[in-house]
Amino acid sequence: MSKLSNPSLLLLRNEEELSGSNILVINTNRDGFLSQLSQLNPNATINAFSYNVADHNDSSKYPDVHSFVDCKLPSFESLDLIIYYYPKSKPEALMMLDNIRSIANNNTRLLVVGDNKGGVKSVEKQLKPFAEQFYKLDSAKHCVLYEFSELEPFESFDIKRYQNLFTVKVAEQEFTAVSLPGVFNHGKLDVGTRLLLENIPVPYKGKVLDFGCGAGIIATFVGTQQSELKLSCLDVNALALYATQQTLTLNNLTAECILSDGMNEVSGQYHLIISNPPFHTGIATDYGIAERFLEQAKGFLKPNAQIQIVANNFLKYPPILEQQFGKFTVLAKNTKFTVYQASK
Repeated sequence: MSKLSNPSLLLLRNEEELSGSNILVINTNRDGFLSQLSQLNPNATINAFSYNVADHNDSSKYPDVHSFVDCKLPSFESLDLIIYYYPKSKPEALMMLDNIRSIANNNTRLLVVGDNKGGVKSVEKQLKPFAEQFYKLDSAKHCVLYEFSELEPFESFDIKRYQNLFTVKVAEQEFTAVSLPGVFNHGKLDVGTRLLLENIPVPYKGKVLDFGCGAGIIATFVGTQQSELKLSCLDVNALALYATQQTLTLNNLTAECILSDGMNEVSGQYHLIISNPPFHTGIATDYGIAERFLEQAKGFLKPNAQIQIVANNFLKYPPILEQQFGKFTVLAKNTKFTVYQASK
């Protein structure tokens, strides 16, 4: 079992507040907290929810936990306790807090916990106007635990209200993209992806996988440029896949959308895999995501197929590319990012 995170330790330090008969935990830290919660509430129904399928897969390991992954909360009856691990994105938190109020009832207690450096103290201003009761229960290990109760209902939560449409102009192309809070580089084209798209050759046909698709900008760029391509888009985040689907539809494109932790749910082989691979898990840097992707990608490439990625210069991807592909080419480089290409 993983070592309990500081937010989880703070929750368990207040175990008398963790009792309920129908409990929902949002954004668990994959640290065994759900097991501890089950032991404290052996007769309770315990539910877990995340936008992130890796969180969902971890929560699904516990036989007493009902786990869900989607772009919005499912409906629950008579929740008496919701535990919310505050995310690093404040706009995502605002959206989720609206979603929480849409499924809570007058008897639901909401506990919000998080790291100070993750911005958890923002929840005071975000939620106090909508709660009759508010308490700062505890603080320790650079974390804070809050309780809110008698929440003002939020009628008819609709995720479309939180969509952000923005114009992408890159490499003589222009199109509209759709993003949501919590999606990578919400509402704009990031500079790494711009460098990638300005410097890659796009195949005229074949199967292309956009790994870590975010708002679907890479897939839309290559699909608009070459209509014969068969697109697949993969992300660990259900919000990202929703945004990608909206972006593709807006630009009259279609793709296979894959919700997957790494390449776990991928089958078949591709003529091109292209990515601005992520290297964060929550607020923590996690190089393992991209490293596993690079180690696995070769097995999903057709003979003579290519992989194209952009990465921060400080990330040590050249040795991995060399190990997996024998050699690689630098297509472009600036002071912050490098675009790599390798062939099978």
